[in-house]
Formats: sequence, C-alpha cells, structure tokens
Amino acid sequence: MQRPFFYRFDYAIRDVDGGIVDSSAGGEAISFIEGDGTAIPGLEKALKGRHAGDEFQVTIAPDDAYGLSQKSLIRTVSAEMFDVDVERVEVGMIFQVGSGETREVAKVVAVDDDSITIDANHPLAGITFHFDIKVVEVRAATADEVTLASPRH
Repeated sequence: MQRPFFYRFDYAIRDVDGGIVDSSAGGEAISFIEGDGTAIPGLEKALKGRHAGDEFQVTIAPDDAYGLSQKSLIRTVSAEMFDVDVERVEVGMIFQVGSGETREVAKVVAVDDDSITIDANHPLAGITFHFDIKVVEVRAATADEVTLASPRH
C-alpha cells in the first residue's frame, strides 16, 4: 500500500479586497500528511498532485473548509444553565457546553438578564478562503509520520 503524501507549504490568506489577513511569512511553513484531518478538505484537494516549487492561488468555499454557519447551532439558553455569575458573562467569552460525549465549544453572542445566546459554529464557519500557496516540499510520508498522524494517537 502506498503511503500518503507529506506536504509543506507557505501561504497567504487574502480577504475579498486582496489584503493579506494571515500568512506564514516570517514563520514556519505549514505541513500536514494527506488524509490526517488537519488540513481543510479544499486545501488538501488543491495540493494533491502539486510539486515542490509550484505556486498557485486557490479559493476555497465554506463547504470545503469549516462549513456553513448553521442557525441550529445558535441558541438562547437560560442563564441558570451556566455555572457562573451571569453578571460576569460577556459577549465574546468561550464556554464548553454539554456533558459526556456531547460537549461542544460555544461563543457567547448576546447576554440579557435571564438568558444567554451562544453560537457553537466553528469560528471560521461560513468563510471563503483565498489562498496564495507556494509548495515547499512534497514527498511520501515516513512510517513514523503516518503513525503519529493516525487518529489513534
């Protein structure tokens, strides 16, 4: 069986006006192993078949990134459900909600006297990404890299 590929690349993410909002410039190139789940699906697809030295631009829609924002993940709950003083809860705070296997991270988006509105969508849900990519390295992943990238670890 063929080993998955290891990819390392430099990137810039641009907003709709072309301004750079994030980049690997001045830092380490990003790396991942094909199929390990650490790269958004659209980025993994865009790198497939590329070679070291390739430079390209790609736009990745929400469906191939962090998904669309789902209204069902935005809900208003009783302030009593929070194990904190509601007076100290502020918009922007992050909480872990739920119990057992059904825990999720949620951001507070509104607070009133007796309720708190939380959003459990991924913070980057609904965003279209515009990448500038420069491929630094593409090779078969080593056996150790594949083992370390395995979901069992």
